Amino acid sequence: MYLAEAGLLDINASFLIEVAVFLIMLAILAKWVWPPLRQVAEARQRLIEEQITKAEEARREAEEHLKQAAERLEDARKQAQEVIAGASRAAEQVREELKEKGEAEAKRLVEAARRDIEAARRAALESVRSEVGDMVIEATRKVVGEALDVRAHKKLIDEAIREVAAGGRSS
Repeated sequence: MYLAEAGLLDINASFLIEVAVFLIMLAILAKWVWPPLRQVAEARQRLIEEQITKAEEARREAEEHLKQAAERLEDARKQAQEVIAGASRAAEQVREELKEKGEAEAKRLVEAARRDIEAARRAALESVRSEVGDMVIEATRKVVGEALDVRAHKKLIDEAIREVAAGGRSS
């Protein structure tokens, strides 16, 4: 009753009417206004929860898509590496084949050159034999002073040359 003594709160009929009206207003609000407000608030809360759930689901799906994209990118990188490695192997194989073909061609050319050299050596040797034979016949003719049978003499010279070429062995 400090309030009553101070004159701040006087309990009178107007006060009681105001309290009664206040209580009636609370009852009306509790009966007709509060339930619809509560339903609207609950609906809004459910809507927000659904949106949060959908957002979480969308985030998970986005993460899954990102993960799948990263896996596909990694697969593509691996395939690219395999293609590059395959191309390198193929290039190395082609290089080796070309090298082997080049070496075979070089060997063939060397062998052909050897055959040509051997044929030229034989031709030169035969030419030298023929010329030496002719020189010997001519020298013998001049020394002896008479004509010898050229064919018989060449035969003798060829036999002598063969003996010398065979290492000095006589047949």
